[in-house]
Amino acid sequence: MSKDALIASLRGQCGGPRDGALLRYALGNALLEAGDAAAATEELRQALRFDPRYSAAWKLLGKACLAADDRTAAAEAWRQGIAVAQARGDKQAEKEMAVFLRRVERDLGD
Repeated sequence: MSKDALIASLRGQCGGPRDGALLRYALGNALLEAGDAAAATEELRQALRFDPRYSAAWKLLGKACLAADDRTAAAEAWRQGIAVAQARGDKQAEKEMAVFLRRVERDLGD
């Protein structure tokens, strides 16, 4: 399946009975891979409206914000994601986002 076909298929499910955090995460990921960081950001924010405790969505939201050249929003997404990961005991996601956050904060400081 091409990226365009995958995105169209996922978008077709939005608003239906299967709509939810996982669907919106998958759509956001596909959009980011296709180079549409702005649309990916919107879908990932929607995923987090469905489930604000979805640490993987916070991590990918930060990456999408960074791809959209919004370092401040990326840092904020990762800060929130770290808090969620800590609360859930998701050590790996916490470590990864902490590394991403340190890098972006260093860039913001320059």
